[in-house]
Amino acid sequence: MKKILFIALAALLFSSCEAFLDTDSYTKKNTGNYPKTADDAIQMVTGVYATLNRVLANCGNSYYFAAQLLSDDMFAGGGENDKHWTSLEHLMYVDLNQYNSFWSDRYSGISRANMAIANLDKVEDEKLRNQLMGETLFLRALFYFELVQMFGDVPLITQVPQSVSEVAEYPAQSTQEEIFAFIAADLKKASDIMPNDKWNAIVSGEGHATRWAAQALLARVFLFYTGFYGKTELPMMDEEFNITGTVTKAEVIAALEDCINNSGHTLANDYRRLWPYSNSLSAKDYYYVQDLKSKGEYWLKDGTNPETVFAIKCSHLASWSTTVGYSNQYCLFFAIRNAGTSDQYKNVFPFGQGWGAGTVNPRLWDDWLSKEPTDKRRKASILAAAERPNYVYGADALMEESTFWQKKVIAITGTKEYEADGSLKTLYNSFTSSTEYYGDGESDDFQLSHETDLILIRFADVLLMHSELTETADKMNLVRARAGLEPVSYSFEALQHERRFELAFEGLRWGDMRRWGDNYAISALTGQLGQTIWNRGVQTVMKDQGAGYAARYQATRGFLPLPSSEVDLSDGVLQQNPGWGTDAVFGSWN
Repeated sequence: MKKILFIALAALLFSSCEAFLDTDSYTKKNTGNYPKTADDAIQMVTGVYATLNRVLANCGNSYYFAAQLLSDDMFAGGGENDKHWTSLEHLMYVDLNQYNSFWSDRYSGISRANMAIANLDKVEDEKLRNQLMGETLFLRALFYFELVQMFGDVPLITQVPQSVSEVAEYPAQSTQEEIFAFIAADLKKASDIMPNDKWNAIVSGEGHATRWAAQALLARVFLFYTGFYGKTELPMMDEEFNITGTVTKAEVIAALEDCINNSGHTLANDYRRLWPYSNSLSAKDYYYVQDLKSKGEYWLKDGTNPETVFAIKCSHLASWSTTVGYSNQYCLFFAIRNAGTSDQYKNVFPFGQGWGAGTVNPRLWDDWLSKEPTDKRRKASILAAAERPNYVYGADALMEESTFWQKKVIAITGTKEYEADGSLKTLYNSFTSSTEYYGDGESDDFQLSHETDLILIRFADVLLMHSELTETADKMNLVRARAGLEPVSYSFEALQHERRFELAFEGLRWGDMRRWGDNYAISALTGQLGQTIWNRGVQTVMKDQGAGYAARYQATRGFLPLPSSEVDLSDGVLQQNPGWGTDAVFGSWN
């Protein structure tokens, strides 16, 4: 029975390719004749990209979502029935199968990538072949990087199976060293073979990975591996899948310098222009960006922002059928859950309605104000109580509610009608980026109309990684200058603060906490204790749940549980991660 079940599961790893592998077919596409044209090859790689959006459709179970809530920048938020979020924030669980959809979607992407890599040599145009191969290697590396950070030891599927018999047994877990070595090889090859064309809105603006994205991700992988595991080099596999080489710090620095000097990527001139609240339609009524309005400088729209190195594309084509993931559902999940009073979201304009996940830890605001009181990024990143005097706490039974929300990945509203005195009367539930492109109008669909791309790599991160690896301040000071701050001498502590402030709420803080050592991570997590929150409108303070932040991190080192359905299906091949026994079950907030 187990074997039969696994053969069914193998559709993910095998990509339903039994018929596709029939090389005797003369009327259907198969691996013997596909890809035949450049369009075929592009279509094949587009199928790999599509799995990025499948994760957006189930974003509450994703690595990005987990990394936000697990970090010390955010609390769980959500309603009292969203216990899976609260349990996650405290490194506990209510369902060991919670992350099964993410596991399946990432391995589906890996399967598609393996298929593409095995067949792209049929593309005759060398430049196109190298570009598409590089993009696919980048995506496969990204998928594995998220899996290994989230789960630790996972199966490493490197090639397309040639028959059902090859997948009749569940693949064994690989070591984290092997997985990182495989990731390194993919990214090194991707950055070597992709053309060194400068960034432009036509190519990278359409969501394609580039040489520069591969170099940036390689640096991110290097920093996590060497920091978390206490190593000096990143292992690298050869083409026979043996670990025979390494990626050195010097090589990573050289890659970053190539990106900095030759990519054409630059910093946006104003930090606020990175985030959709500065769009021309919402900005006309948002007091915080009136100076941008007076200069005619608005949001750097998706696809036109030279600071975006890589992003997941979203669009206005989302529907409730199979394309929910075309919508940036993180904007819905991290948006404000009932702003209270009959005026509702006029109280928090231009920030809109959603499920209320990821309330901001007040300590971040306090630390920021203390360390960099004139930093422009603080108010550009965080919606504070002072901006919303009519906000009502406890609306819709919100849990772990704080006095702050983040402004970066959130629903954005637009004005529908004005009162006679010019004040806001009614709002569109969601600003749609297609409005600025195509004039389609704003939307009242607050659940689906989130079209802004999800930025995964910014050029500011490239500059900060360079400063960290070289232990020099010049690139870090470029980032600080945009924030209106004076230059500083390099110190590791200064670099840590800079990364926390510049990259807040972008899914990177959790990885930084972990790679900077267990003591740092535990100190950051326990620093949340005692912060003022509201549960169902009742003021209290953040408390340890279960064994507490410190004990839970020591027990798990930040790895989440493998999906229980996969553990059961594997018939003993997959071993559940340490720390996820019954003592980690979350019941209710104490």
